[in-house]
Amino acid sequence: MSALAREQSALNLSQGFPDFNCSPELISLVNKYMKKGFNQYAPMRGVQPLLDVIAEKTEALYGAIYHPEKEITIMPGGTLGIYAAISAVIRENDEVVIIEPAYDSYIPAIELNGGKAVHVELRYPDYKIDWDEVKKVITYRTRMIIINTPHNPTGSTLSEDGIQQLIKITKDTDIIVLSDEVYEHIIFDEPHLSMARYPELAERSFIVSSFGKTYHTTGWKMGYVVAPENLTKELRKVYQFMAFSANTPIQYALADMLKDPSSYLELSQFYQQKRDLFQSLIRDSRFEILPCSGSYFQLLNYDAISDEADVDFARRLTIEKKIASIPISVFYRMKTDSHVLRFCFAKSDETLKQAAEILCKI
Repeated sequence: MSALAREQSALNLSQGFPDFNCSPELISLVNKYMKKGFNQYAPMRGVQPLLDVIAEKTEALYGAIYHPEKEITIMPGGTLGIYAAISAVIRENDEVVIIEPAYDSYIPAIELNGGKAVHVELRYPDYKIDWDEVKKVITYRTRMIIINTPHNPTGSTLSEDGIQQLIKITKDTDIIVLSDEVYEHIIFDEPHLSMARYPELAERSFIVSSFGKTYHTTGWKMGYVVAPENLTKELRKVYQFMAFSANTPIQYALADMLKDPSSYLELSQFYQQKRDLFQSLIRDSRFEILPCSGSYFQLLNYDAISDEADVDFARRLTIEKKIASIPISVFYRMKTDSHVLRFCFAKSDETLKQAAEILCKI
């Protein structure tokens, strides 16, 4: 859709990245460490100042203690962290429970490692996990459950009841949890329920986080994985042959940024203002605004406008109306189509106003 948007000179609210720049301070810090000569390989696990501040941050936010050297690994992006975690534990014929709609890297990573993705669908319109359905698909082959909260593409979040259900399902099993928490600091009206908060889940979880989402630098491809020592050892056996280490000067710069908690704690308010602005601007449109409790994605239902398939409708909006979105059916194995499109509101206020003007005329 981004390619089509460029081709059609359309306003692009499809792919999930900001159209505004990151902090000038962060750019200056990267430049500072480049000039100081921090331009060679970092240790595989990451540079010490960054590991230390992540450990401090995780304890402060979630009450979880992770050893900086043994349980935290800096990687070139959250997607690589997801792939490394799956590759570390999934073998031929292992089953992995996927909650759909799902981020599109999960299934290829599972299948490339010989595993089998087992699908449970979130149902329109609330997009909550049906834990009874999850229980039905658990077998002796189940090796992993992938959780994503806040959720891409729906903007839903995991509830406390959901956490307790997950604890019950995994108790007395060897099931690993891969928790994709890259939007952990973009959550509205409620705290983020990280797996790290719950010892029963933390002991069996890879938790993936993203600096790109937090600091508006998706093009830098920087993230990290926290996991107990036994899982981290397996993760690093794979990671050392995938990338070995991540960008050195950026790691030092991020360590300095993270020392100021406001650099990430104020992110929720920043994006909630954008969500609220976007919703207020399109309230009089013919689209139905679905709830968004986290991430920077807003779902809109178009039943009142068209009965076209979502892929066709999204393409037509891009070509004829000059606004690009993502059809939600592409995030499902069975291409479940509820006539819902995803719009990214990680955009300047001016971009959001332009988008709303178009949408209100449809």
